[in-house]
Amino acid sequence: MAQISLSEAVAQLQAGKVIAYPTESVFGLGCDPFNPQAMQTLLHVKQRPLEKGVILIAAEIEQILPLVRLQGEAWQLQVEATWPGPVTWVLPVQNRIPDWITGGRATVAVRVSAHPLVQQLCRAFAGPLVSTSANLTGAEPARSCREIEQIFLGQLDCLAGDLGQLSQPTQIFDAQSGHRLR
Repeated sequence: MAQISLSEAVAQLQAGKVIAYPTESVFGLGCDPFNPQAMQTLLHVKQRPLEKGVILIAAEIEQILPLVRLQGEAWQLQVEATWPGPVTWVLPVQNRIPDWITGGRATVAVRVSAHPLVQQLCRAFAGPLVSTSANLTGAEPARSCREIEQIFLGQLDCLAGDLGQLSQPTQIFDAQSGHRLR
């Protein structure tokens, strides 16, 4: 495991690798959500079942619009009022999205982050990324590159940076029902 720069992180993502990076509250594991081998690696390393699905994170709403139903929907203004920010929304998919992202559902969890390093990463990658907490399923998530090394035993490189101001992972809401899921 190494601590890597932003340009190195983008190169690894483009090469189908999984990286760790800071988010609003904990370190996340990320990869290209449309690369099946990268997703398989991420699910294996995290010991996460496919059926759970993953969150996608973006720098701007435009990065997720091709994937979800948002514009013209009853919930559009409510969702957009929280972005960029630390709120994840479960939205109906607009086009076919692979099951390894959705967990086989007709919805996908997405967040347009206000975290400066996440925004830089998504902009440099030119698209949304997977954002799932950097931990083995069921364990406490990592809050530093040092913890990434301890948890994943050198399997992942880590983009060093500061966490955001949240003490708990982001809230998740279902856009269609308005219910809080986490």
